[in-house]
Amino acid sequence: MSEAFDFDRLVELFQRTHEETQRSAARAVDRSLVVRNWLFGWYIVEFEGGGLSHRELYGKELIAHLSNRLTEVGIKGCSRTNLRKFRQFYQAFRDIPQTLSAHSGQPQKIQQPLVVESFAPDTFAAAESMTELAARFTLGWSHYAALVAIDNTEARRFYEIEATENNWSRRELERQIASSLYERLALSRDKEEVRRLASEGQVVEKASDLIKDPVVLEFLGLEERPGYSENDLETAIIDRLQQFLLELGKGFLFEARQKRFTFDNRHFRVDLVFYNRLLQCYVLIDLKLGELSHQDLGQMQMYVNYFDRHVKTEEELPTIGILLCDDKSDAVVELTLPEDSNIYASRYQLYLPSKQELVTQIENVRREHEAREGGNSG
Repeated sequence: MSEAFDFDRLVELFQRTHEETQRSAARAVDRSLVVRNWLFGWYIVEFEGGGLSHRELYGKELIAHLSNRLTEVGIKGCSRTNLRKFRQFYQAFRDIPQTLSAHSGQPQKIQQPLVVESFAPDTFAAAESMTELAARFTLGWSHYAALVAIDNTEARRFYEIEATENNWSRRELERQIASSLYERLALSRDKEEVRRLASEGQVVEKASDLIKDPVVLEFLGLEERPGYSENDLETAIIDRLQQFLLELGKGFLFEARQKRFTFDNRHFRVDLVFYNRLLQCYVLIDLKLGELSHQDLGQMQMYVNYFDRHVKTEEELPTIGILLCDDKSDAVVELTLPEDSNIYASRYQLYLPSKQELVTQIENVRREHEAREGGNSG
């Protein structure tokens, strides 16, 4: 019996090793495809700028002629649409940022992998330069195909970093782009912190780093209507907990739903209790329909106080309270809570937000920061 068991383990070891090597090979092929497509884009851009003779000979028909010829010589994946995408890819990542480390500094230019001189037949990228290029790209081609559609350079760098560090699938990357994650995070940050988003991604060092406003819950599948209850919303979140954790951000672990605690012979329940392993603190979330009131804020303050005094350990940071509501008055929140409060109110949306609306809000926030800085310096 033990021999059969050991033999099964041996077979399992072979299977796991085979599957992992296949995955590694697929990743290597995909990374090579990224490098190839970047180089193809570079060749096109260089050729288009190579002189008046090129423009006179090909004009706007270069892509069409090139696609036909590459198809004839047996190079796959070079349709007109793809060639335009390769050119766009190179132009978007002409100065390839060094995003492999969370401690990366300013973007650095990569040494060009070849010197184009009349595009002689023996011109090619040096092997060591190809390796260098491959090391600079951290995602697969399908991810970069989604990233090149982002016009904002800082936002594009941010999504590349986040997709790499969080191992997002292309579908999740597209969802985060569509939900304007960068713009929503930028709303609560000053100019320096926004620049940091572009160079390091989302760094979680304090409670406010976790906050998004709005929180987008379109994946719950709930229609935007007044007829559902807080319990409906809570149940939908639990049913799609994985997507909700992705929307909350980095480091969240789910602990409990309707967490009950008792004091003064009265029972209270927190809608959702999470723990953030990066900050090492509890995060309490209460769901509120309608406009947020000062009573709601006071209730959350009580929940936070209880956890700080009776649940958290000395090594853990203070508890964070988040009220998710579909409407709020910033003035009520500001007047109700003390300045050093660890409680935040965020709107939730059951649909993808308008990117232009968020961009406008970011510009307004920046102007407010600049006005305050100008007043302080005066």
